[in-house]
Amino acid sequence: MSVGDFREKRRHVPVAREGLPFIIAAMFATLVAAVLGWAIVSMVFLALTLLIGHFFRDPGRVCSAGEKEIVSPADGRVISVKKVPSVRFLDRPALKISIFMSVFDVHVNRVPIAGTIEGLHYRKGRYMAANLAQAGEENEQNWLWIKSSSGLDVVITQVAGLIARRIVCWPKIGDRVVQAERFGMIRFGSRMDVYVPEDGEVLVFQGNRVYAGETVLCRLKP
Repeated sequence: MSVGDFREKRRHVPVAREGLPFIIAAMFATLVAAVLGWAIVSMVFLALTLLIGHFFRDPGRVCSAGEKEIVSPADGRVISVKKVPSVRFLDRPALKISIFMSVFDVHVNRVPIAGTIEGLHYRKGRYMAANLAQAGEENEQNWLWIKSSSGLDVVITQVAGLIARRIVCWPKIGDRVVQAERFGMIRFGSRMDVYVPEDGEVLVFQGNRVYAGETVLCRLKP
């Protein structure tokens, strides 16, 4: 593993390292309020500390998916499954699976299929509620194109939400990624769009709960 390898990020378990400054700041504010004898204020800050810690939790996951199966890159609820005429990087039709992450979901994102990062594209945008259809078109977002070991293409999009203000993505173009390993996160509520080959067998439906690195979204054809 080379110095600066994005996998260094995954050592901060069970809390994502991006959350540490927020957790420490909230803990410090709680301590100051307690020392000053501000009971109500200290209780409020303590509750805030617990909520922030809960948001940045980073639990371990067990992946049992096969080589041709695509696992969910995010925790949340499926809000849409539809066919689209084209997708960034790939000028051909695809199936789009959209997953909404509320502030109560784990926000650490995981690789849906083993392969190589062939493309990355970050775009600034608005901060509309992530469960709205137009959010996938107008919000700030980051695209990743993964070419699987068998040559199939999967594209995923990290989309910022109403109160999300930072998209984190660790790997770079050319990096080899392993299915279900951590690759980034979106802070404070957001969504993930997953684009799979149009002939794939989608195994989830609108309203289903999914879990990053564990729930199989789609089974690819040979």
